[in-house]
Amino acid sequence: MQKTIKNQTALFISNGLLRFIGNLIKTVSYPFHLFFPKKRFTIPEFSQAKRQSSKSSHINRVIWQTNYSNKVTLPIYCNYLINRLFSLSYNYRYVSTEARSDYIEKYADPRTFAAYNRLTDGAAQADFWRIFVLYQEGGIYIDIDGHLVGCLDAMIDSKDGEVLITRRGRYTNFFLASRKGNPFLKETLDIIVDNIENRRVDGGVFVLTGPETLNKALENKEVNTRRDKFTCVQGTFSNEYFQYIDKKRGKWIHAKNEDLLK
Repeated sequence: MQKTIKNQTALFISNGLLRFIGNLIKTVSYPFHLFFPKKRFTIPEFSQAKRQSSKSSHINRVIWQTNYSNKVTLPIYCNYLINRLFSLSYNYRYVSTEARSDYIEKYADPRTFAAYNRLTDGAAQADFWRIFVLYQEGGIYIDIDGHLVGCLDAMIDSKDGEVLITRRGRYTNFFLASRKGNPFLKETLDIIVDNIENRRVDGGVFVLTGPETLNKALENKEVNTRRDKFTCVQGTFSNEYFQYIDKKRGKWIHAKNEDLLK
């Protein structure tokens, strides 16, 4: 118990320090990108683990991320560097919009790929893909604007089959860690496919493919969870302007419900 309290205190302090650094980087980045409007930083498609961990894990040691482009602004790149700092024993993979589609077409059954192919919004496609790739291969998914607040290896125990985070008593999907073939991922994917096939777009991306599908799949189930503030948070280093600087109004909140599906 005392060790848990110490760990949480350390993560709470780390979170606060990262918020300070993140706000400073955002402040500096406005004039930086004003004077260098075309300057972008490249997130690699693959980054090998920098060290080996002696700790066994049911969850594959790979971090998955996706975005409309891996040519990003300074804040997004700093966000990436923080994640790599806290995940030195993990491989890293960035998957592009085109590669997402190719991957699902290669490994999915025709019905699943047909459902994915009907999605028109990038965030909805990313929602679908994260569930699919974790079910297929396992690992850790983190949104491009999400960052760890401490060492990832210390957050995942050897016996864990999954690590999910909660915010205000609800599961979120901007951080997901799971072994491959986890049943709750298949149930979430089935809900998403059914939503697409029945055109349940009234709740927008959040309900069609997003966190609501995960919460529905996990009703009355017990899974391993952590609080977001002690694990992974969003928006510390970035905001909509910096994330979508080359794709104006590209955030999912701007998508019209009636335009979410072909």
